[in-house]
Amino acid sequence: MQGRTEIKDLLAAHGLKPRRSLGQNFLADPNLVDRIVRTAGVGAGDDVVEVGAGTGTLTRALAATGARVVTYEVDRGLLALLESVLAGTDVEIRGEDVTRVDLNDALGPCPWTMVANLPYNVGTPLVLDVLRNVPRVTRLVVMVQREVAGRFLAGPGTRLYGLPSVVVALHADARLEFKIPRDVFYPMPDVESALVNLTRVAAPQLAGAAIELAGVAFRQRRKMLRRSLADVLENPQATLGALGIDDTARPEELTPEDFLRIAGAVT
Repeated sequence: MQGRTEIKDLLAAHGLKPRRSLGQNFLADPNLVDRIVRTAGVGAGDDVVEVGAGTGTLTRALAATGARVVTYEVDRGLLALLESVLAGTDVEIRGEDVTRVDLNDALGPCPWTMVANLPYNVGTPLVLDVLRNVPRVTRLVVMVQREVAGRFLAGPGTRLYGLPSVVVALHADARLEFKIPRDVFYPMPDVESALVNLTRVAAPQLAGAAIELAGVAFRQRRKMLRRSLADVLENPQATLGALGIDDTARPEELTPEDFLRIAGAVT
């Protein structure tokens, strides 16, 4: 297991430093790594995809459960380090930018669990893309910024409620597992993190259309619905009124089910 000193020594031995531009904050607490793996509950016969292998401490712990692990790492400077750290394990290292990969094609047909300390700069778009477009990933146990976790789990009428909340609600059963302090990472980030557990559910038939409507509405979240949806509804007042939705409401007042009802009315 890698603590802060071991990570610094590994990076130095390969002439590397953490890259802020890639959102690199490496896990430096073996106890936390163990807790994440236990929470993920993966083991022999499971297929796990990790994004952002870093120095390989979580990767190695996942492989130690008997799971088969495919890990993506965009920083090609880390690949030699990872090959050394992960030697003898059942891990496939892919030196690619996962945001440019079609995971449905790249992963095999069996169910996959994503377990990852997601780089801060890709966490939100990656999770939302996987939920919407990569059904082979049936569960995500991922670390993200604490506020991002709040956005994933937020309900209508709250400060953090927005498009990510709608996407997550329509595609997954979501829960916050635990909060993670800053000092378990090297280098220490400016914000706290959290581990979220997203288990895929069957999305409603109109989920895609509802999300598109929500996206339009939340781009002008301070405007009333009759204005924010004017470009996509021919007669917003009539359409919303027929559904019993107040056209003077703001987007954050609508539930995911409300967006589904609007989508149904215009499809």
